Amino acid sequence: MDYIVVQAGGKGTRLKYLTENKPKALVPVDNLPMLFHLFRKYSDKRFVIIADYKKEVMRNYLEAFADVKYQIVEASGTGTCAGVKQALDLIPENQSFMLVWSDLILPDNFELPKEYEDGMAQPVNDYAGISRTFPCRWSYQDGEFEEKRSEEHGVAGFFLFTDKAKLAQIPESGELVRWMQQNRICYQETSLAGTREFGLIEEYEKLEQSKCRPFNKITITGNCLMKEPVDKQGDKLAVRERAWYEKARKLNIEILPEIYSTQPLQMEYIKGKNIYEASELSTTLKTNILEKLVNSLKKIHRAESMPADTFSLKEAYFNKTFNRLSQIQDLVPFAREKKILVNGRTCRNVYFYKRELEKVLEKLNQTCGQFHFIHGDCTFSNMMLRENGDPVLIDPRGYFGYCELFGDVRYDWAKMYYSIVGNYDRFNLKDFRLHIGNNGEEGIKLEIASNHWEDMEDKFFELTKTDRAEIKLLHAVIWLSLTTYAWQDYDSICGAFYNGIYYLEEVL
Repeated sequence: MDYIVVQAGGKGTRLKYLTENKPKALVPVDNLPMLFHLFRKYSDKRFVIIADYKKEVMRNYLEAFADVKYQIVEASGTGTCAGVKQALDLIPENQSFMLVWSDLILPDNFELPKEYEDGMAQPVNDYAGISRTFPCRWSYQDGEFEEKRSEEHGVAGFFLFTDKAKLAQIPESGELVRWMQQNRICYQETSLAGTREFGLIEEYEKLEQSKCRPFNKITITGNCLMKEPVDKQGDKLAVRERAWYEKARKLNIEILPEIYSTQPLQMEYIKGKNIYEASELSTTLKTNILEKLVNSLKKIHRAESMPADTFSLKEAYFNKTFNRLSQIQDLVPFAREKKILVNGRTCRNVYFYKRELEKVLEKLNQTCGQFHFIHGDCTFSNMMLRENGDPVLIDPRGYFGYCELFGDVRYDWAKMYYSIVGNYDRFNLKDFRLHIGNNGEEGIKLEIASNHWEDMEDKFFELTKTDRAEIKLLHAVIWLSLTTYAWQDYDSICGAFYNGIYYLEEVL
């Protein structure tokens, strides 16, 4: 089997705010758009994607991020039959294929029937996937479809066909399963036990939003946490993280978890919570925590230094930002407009003010004479509070631009400001709402839940003794750089961009 047809044309209205700006197939589950779970599982197949609602978002998103062979067809009808006939036109005669709904996440251990596996002869049976873990509106039992809610015999929106002839008479509109019932189409059954479906907002909201990126695997055994990479990106980051912890141990840096081993990385499991989760803290307690964090970071920065690398400064602040932005200009609404209205503020679009930003950053870079040992990613997401209230730094970045371990200390402070004022951590957990207007006059409305540390802004500058304009500039740049780092969620890409230009307007 070489072809997979994905029915991704529905509006996904039952997912409510999640599909306000994007099609259902691009809603992220476990840090990956639902459609991309299929891409990862069947990376060697050819995909035909049926698109309708927000089809331009689908086109632009896949152009930017899909790494499989695919084509998109625009559904000409309505219902689950819509677009299927058009999709079949792209599949050669006598070729077996899968037809699957975009909101199904197949389990890792799912296997196709033997006759559909690679290297086998042309299959002779068609199959319907039968749910074993969630209820479906239709059931299939003893060769008969019935419009009856069922979990044990539910029709889950997964079919395997020996060739496209069986669907030759499919209408342009209508309900696919009802049409199959009326035409008495019969199937063998294949179990979809362990498959997850996300057609309802209630099912989605049961998910725990992941606190780690999909390139890491976390295993906790007793008081030990083991962190392992799961892909090439994870391998690269793991090398740097291990090197940072090894360096920190040699420098006797405190406020870190105890490191048991770096091959693999095993460390103390901190019993406590991330700082952003501690929203109920009094002003006095927050001040105490902030003082400890700032003093500890200053100690890290004083540990070792080296001459600043101008190439790394340019890479970290300007090149990286625009390399990421270059991927998404066609993806973000209004990104071709010179001005964008964000939360009532008319903001200059950074694409049109690239050189102005470059000059401002060059002036900033000229004031950096030394690089210091830095954490590199000290947001509240990478800070824990022990049960006794003591803060702990985790998940160091380990590099800055082209330089390993050392960098501009202002980057550390800007990352902390990113949590105190920018509420990055809530944004990272998808705890925000983004409304994209129909035109420029309606503009953008972005609401991010609060970490409840905004009242510490003045105290932050008092303790760090940093320049407000410099930190606010870097804060805006960090938001712009987040755009494609947060590529797994379309709303996060757009939200990071709009937030970036919103804050940049204050300092440009």
